[in-house]
Amino acid sequence: MEPITLTTERLLVRPFVPRDAQAVYAGCQDPDVRRWTVIPSPYSRADAELWTEKLAPAGWREDTVYNFAVVRRDHGPLVGALGIHRCAVPGTFEVGFWTVKEHRGAGYTTEALLAAARWAFTALCADRLEWRAESGNTPSRAVALRAGFRMEGEQRSALLNKGIRRDTWTGALLPADLGLPGTRPHRPSPGVSGAL
Repeated sequence: MEPITLTTERLLVRPFVPRDAQAVYAGCQDPDVRRWTVIPSPYSRADAELWTEKLAPAGWREDTVYNFAVVRRDHGPLVGALGIHRCAVPGTFEVGFWTVKEHRGAGYTTEALLAAARWAFTALCADRLEWRAESGNTPSRAVALRAGFRMEGEQRSALLNKGIRRDTWTGALLPADLGLPGTRPHRPSPGVSGAL
């Protein structure tokens, strides 16, 4: 797929480019980013260069993973990163994100997540966008909830992070949650609210 840029009121949600390497490197030095994500730890400048120059562009070329740099429209610094990848079930995608420490609490990640979700539902024909984070990652959960994700539960031993199996919280967003049509009909289970 040809890389695209999404525009919101305050942000550009665009593909990573090589010049982002220093900002990615700096953002990934944050202990919270290293703790809650599966990035290498320690995270080197070479890791950031590999990400921005090879891995992120390859996902777009292979039409499997769509990684975005989140930056302010006023040409400000990197705010964070957001990625959407295809899952084994047709029409299902998973989203992940991290935010630079100095930009947390401003609503940027929620804004970027909503733009990326709308894009996934329309351009990728997604019928389900899944969010998963290690249990205890309350900031990530708060972003997902603000974007309209419904929490669906906890999965035991569902994530391998730095050699340790960890439990995860899971949630999902459907096109209808954003007032968009799905590509296939959805029949909810009778009597199930979907929220935990």
